[in-house]
Amino acid sequence: MAYSGYGGGPPRQQGYQQQQQPHYQQQQYPGGYGQPPQTQQPNLSAIFQSVDKDRSGQITTNELQQALSNGTWKPFNPETVRLMIGMFDHDHSGTIGFNEFSGLWKYVTDWQSTFRQYDRDNSGTIDKNELKTALVSFGYRLSDNFFTILLRKFDRQNRGTIAFDDFIQCCVVLQTLTSSFRRYDTNQNGWINVSYEQFLTMVFSVRS
Repeated sequence: MAYSGYGGGPPRQQGYQQQQQPHYQQQQYPGGYGQPPQTQQPNLSAIFQSVDKDRSGQITTNELQQALSNGTWKPFNPETVRLMIGMFDHDHSGTIGFNEFSGLWKYVTDWQSTFRQYDRDNSGTIDKNELKTALVSFGYRLSDNFFTILLRKFDRQNRGTIAFDDFIQCCVVLQTLTSSFRRYDTNQNGWINVSYEQFLTMVFSVRS
């Protein structure tokens, strides 16, 4: 039986809004925060071309960061962008082509639904209680003190809350570390014996 404290992560990796300019009224990506989702399927080809500023046929980390918005008028977290590029860069080119972008688009759109679900007060950010509710629903059983640590770690704007892009990073890092832990937890009891180097490998694998 698996240890009940393990989180399985969100039902699907999920997301928020994307926009080409830092103004909601100019956005051409799926619904700004608080707006109903679009009923029509977006033209991913047109979106890809608008993000691919240099017309190279590949989207770079910088191009993707400029195309995403976290809903607080701040640049999208570059570490979150790097993590997402890494997940969908199947040919390890450091960029993503159209097919890879299609997968990333769904990833971000799915995260949007999750974020909206747990941002109960529609503030555009996740506070500690909302973060706890989200992670508990994902299957994580963690102490209140640890949720405070998570909030401090991923509150990039020092507002006592976590923005959309930082919420994605928090969940991805937590899920990655949990997966690493479980590989060593052969008894599935929530306890492991690891060497110093194994521990470092677990931690640094989050940034690989």
